[in-house]
Amino acid sequence: MRLTEPTPWSNDRFELGEGARWVDGRLVLVDLLAGRLLETTGEAPTPLRELRRLDAPLGAVAPIAGRPGDWVAATGTGIAVLTGTDGYRELADLESANPSPARMNDAVADPHGRFWAGSMAYDNTPGAGTLYRYTGSGAPVPVVTGLTIANGPAFDAAGTTMYLADTPRGEVDRFAVDPRTGDLSGRQPFLRLAPDEGVPDGMTVDAAGHLWVALWGGYAVRRYRPDGTLDRELRLPTAQPTSVCLGGPNLSRLFITTAHHSLSPRHPQDGALLAMDTETPGLPTHPATPPR
Repeated sequence: MRLTEPTPWSNDRFELGEGARWVDGRLVLVDLLAGRLLETTGEAPTPLRELRRLDAPLGAVAPIAGRPGDWVAATGTGIAVLTGTDGYRELADLESANPSPARMNDAVADPHGRFWAGSMAYDNTPGAGTLYRYTGSGAPVPVVTGLTIANGPAFDAAGTTMYLADTPRGEVDRFAVDPRTGDLSGRQPFLRLAPDEGVPDGMTVDAAGHLWVALWGGYAVRRYRPDGTLDRELRLPTAQPTSVCLGGPNLSRLFITTAHHSLSPRHPQDGALLAMDTETPGLPTHPATPPR
């Protein structure tokens, strides 16, 4: 089955679908505000299966290296380990002391096993968000501060380039990453969007080094070349795309999570999980270093 148009991949509709990742031959995603971790096949549309349900928002997860079924999670106000069907161990509380009530948002593991997790204030207070880096031991380190809503990050195949979105500002910046230490340098503007284009949400890098960006409010997903020029735009029947993932057969099926949060009236596909085939495959999802 080849998908030439964005196709609903289940009957589920999410207030805030997010965090799509291709892990061990299946698609993993979150129902963020409901704290749900879900999975589905990449072969054909099927009902989503709930893996976990937490009593706090769940921004995103990364699989743990060598431990199938275990996850490092950006959840609530910090980072935790999820094990089995109900195991939970908090690794760090990062945001409970924020002057603005805040939660964790998007997160991903880089090719070197480091877990990067962003935060945001519930009321979108400018500058209240932070990007943290966690290496599997010690305390997570704040590495980019003064953000509003941290989304991404996304890494190239070598893990030496990182893209980070600050969503309400309509900005994506690019950083150089030291592969040994994870230190960031050389911050440069990569993408600046006009208000009528939507704002950048979840992102992923494909095997050709192009950056795919979900445009919240823009009814679109875009693919940008490494020099920042627009390569392709995929128009969608839903206003709020939230994350993108290349998986499925040959890692060439683009999965798109969306949200119906605050939309009234709603289009029938607002909040849907969508899929469409592409010509360029994605990169494997990298596991996080086992936490100590």
